[in-house]
Amino acid sequence: FLSVTEDLVRRRAEHNNCEIFSLEELSLHQQEIEKLEYLDKWCRDLKILYLQNNLIPKIENVGKLKKLEYLNVALNNIERIENLEGCEDLKKLDLTANFIGELSSIETLKYNIHLKELFLVGNPCTEFEGYRQFVVATLHQLKCLDSKDIERSERIQALQNYPEVKEKIRAQEQAYLLKRAREKEEAQRRMQERKDKKQKEMESKLGFDSPDSLQDKENHQAEGDREQENWRTVEDDEEDRRFWEEPTPYTPESRLETHRYIEEKRRAKDNTRESKKMEKPLWTLVTAEGKVLNVNVPKLHFSLKDDEENNQIILDLAVYRHLDTSLLDVDVQPTYIRVLVKGKPFQLVLPEEVKPDSSSAKRSQTTGHLVVSMPKAKEILLAKQKVSTSIKDPDCNILQKNARSVQVEKLEVDPSKYSFPDVTNIIQKKERIGQGPIKLQPEKITETKKSSVDFENNEDV
Repeated sequence: FLSVTEDLVRRRAEHNNCEIFSLEELSLHQQEIEKLEYLDKWCRDLKILYLQNNLIPKIENVGKLKKLEYLNVALNNIERIENLEGCEDLKKLDLTANFIGELSSIETLKYNIHLKELFLVGNPCTEFEGYRQFVVATLHQLKCLDSKDIERSERIQALQNYPEVKEKIRAQEQAYLLKRAREKEEAQRRMQERKDKKQKEMESKLGFDSPDSLQDKENHQAEGDREQENWRTVEDDEEDRRFWEEPTPYTPESRLETHRYIEEKRRAKDNTRESKKMEKPLWTLVTAEGKVLNVNVPKLHFSLKDDEENNQIILDLAVYRHLDTSLLDVDVQPTYIRVLVKGKPFQLVLPEEVKPDSSSAKRSQTTGHLVVSMPKAKEILLAKQKVSTSIKDPDCNILQKNARSVQVEKLEVDPSKYSFPDVTNIIQKKERIGQGPIKLQPEKITETKKSSVDFENNEDV
């Protein structure tokens, strides 16, 4: 059963900075509380207490709340008025729509001398003949009963007929208590029947799971699951229909049974939902023949670039910008790459074999994209390595065209733009020494350039 917890009281005491000792007003309505306890220890200063629409069967553990002025326990399972003598300042008591049939229990309220308003509407005792007269004559301090003021003349008349009315009330009360005893027995029997039925269902299900049936289940797993789910839905609908259409007396037991049934159904639905969440859908990523498939379950944009300059393949996957990196799982294989985005697979077959161990994955800080760099397994010699050996070779461009590598402008040798080391310039520098005015030098340089066609380098000069 659910009882009042300190955590619940603190959450309901937000207006008092979650302090419960000095709390003066507390609302615990519609909390499915089945037992009332601890409040007289935790909240001694309470003046107003709301407990309506719960499943409380008994008024208890509020007797020490001496400052309590208003108690609302409407729509509960209370059958008699008790344990309120200690609430010295109680002025208003709301017991609307409970199961109070023991009307004589209101005599305990005589000690609550400040009680002015009492609400008993919707209780079985209000159907008793002489109900109002009995209450008015018993509680002299009362000013209002069931939202209707008590006139002086009404009280005088009630007091005059009190002995006679009291006898009638006692007789009706005894009849009601006998009826309640039968209702309790019926509720107990119905509960036992329901428990036995569930037990039989469980046993039949266990019996169904014999070795042969288990083998059969394995052979038809998907179809069986679908049929079982449909069967469960039909069975649940049928059970719901039977439960709600069955005529049941309105008693504390039936109210509690209804609550338990709803709670059980809700819990079963939550468990089913959780199990469905836990079950990961089976996507076909590799066929039975071993062929790797291209899959894009998260439906993300991507680009695959062949970076020949660095001899690698780069995947740019447009992952959601604000997605936490912990929700990404990258797996690089020699022939394909697989990325799990929140458990959903993205798989792409690569055009060339790559090195998984040398691969790296990074996230863009601006776009959030996932960039995976995968070095190719096949090594290719770049033009840069060949230039040093073939720099004096006039057919350098032809060699570069034959080599399937990235065209890098920095490494290309164009004879029209670049010349090989010109020995004439070196000789010219020697001739410049002591050649007279500087202005004459350009002319001599041009002349040497013209005459440098048949030039031969003589080390003795």
